[in-house]
This record gives sequence, structure tokens and C-alpha cells, in this order.
Amino acid sequence: MSEYTDSAKRRMDKAIDALKANFARVRTGRANPHVLDSIKVDYYGVPTPITQLAGVKVPEASMLIVEPWDKSSLRSIEKAIMDSDLGITPSNDGVTIRLPFPKPTEERRRELVKECNKYAEEGKIAVRNARRHANEKAERDEKDGLITEDDVKREKKAIQKLTDDYTKKVEELLKTKSAEVMEI
Repeated sequence: MSEYTDSAKRRMDKAIDALKANFARVRTGRANPHVLDSIKVDYYGVPTPITQLAGVKVPEASMLIVEPWDKSSLRSIEKAIMDSDLGITPSNDGVTIRLPFPKPTEERRRELVKECNKYAEEGKIAVRNARRHANEKAERDEKDGLITEDDVKREKKAIQKLTDDYTKKVEELLKTKSAEVMEI
């Protein structure tokens, strides 16, 4: 693999990782600890991720349990979850916080699929940007006399194949996530 395709592959891998992270945050009817990843709790004046303050368990498919290591942070964690845009009302028993995940309605599942489509489109754009960046680098190197015109054509062809492969990966991830969201 050349430096151009290698560079494009690294960027495209990052785009796929970002897409997977975005998909993990989409709330389906199933309890997923990753929905808490973006929520920060004010812990002694420092915004801290919930996962650094508590253990998160999934005892059943539609329930998350958050067990703070420091019991004094229980109220702060509960407040942070309520203030977030999760749309879940936590219940606090003095020791743990329970997060019940209700099954989304048909309309809500369709909205979630649209959100997934938006994330997939952003992933495709990132893949195409990686292609453009690698192609431009090859063209600059040709202009500077570092590689030949034939090498540039060969590199562009390899980069396009890589782009097609990664676009297919994005489509497959979207198809899987959409099926998961629409599942009752």
C-alpha cells in the first residue's frame, strides 16, 4: 500500500469509528450503556463522565442500573441524567439509579432511522473528504516532480476502490442499525 492509500485508509477508519460511536448513542428500545457516554456530572466543580463516577450495568434488555462509587454523587448523577436529552426519567432508591428504557413508538423509531441516515451521510462525506485529500496530495507530489502522471492515475484508482469499499461499510452499518432500531 502506498503512502496515499495508507493515509486515506487511516482517515476512512476514523470516519467509520466516528460513525459507530454516533450509532451507539442512538437510543433504541434496548438498554445500551453508551447512551450515557456524553453525559457529564458536576463532581466537586469538575465536569466528569458518569462512567468515571459509577458502574453501569445492564441487568435486562430494557433497564440500565447506575451504581455510584461515591454515594454522595448519587443526586448529581440523577440530575445530570434528567437534564440530558435522553428522554428517560431515572428512579433513585438511595443506592442506585435505575433507567428504564421504554420501547419507542413507531413514529419515534422512524425518527431514529432518519437520525441514523444523517450520521451515515456524514460518514460518507468524511470518507469522500479522505479520498479528496489523498488525491490532492498525489497531484501536488506530481506537480513537484516526486511521482509520475501514471503513478497518480494508479494511486487515484486505488484510492477510489478504497473509497467504494468504505462507502459499502457505511451502508452495511446503516442497514444493521436501521434494522435494530425498527425491531419491536
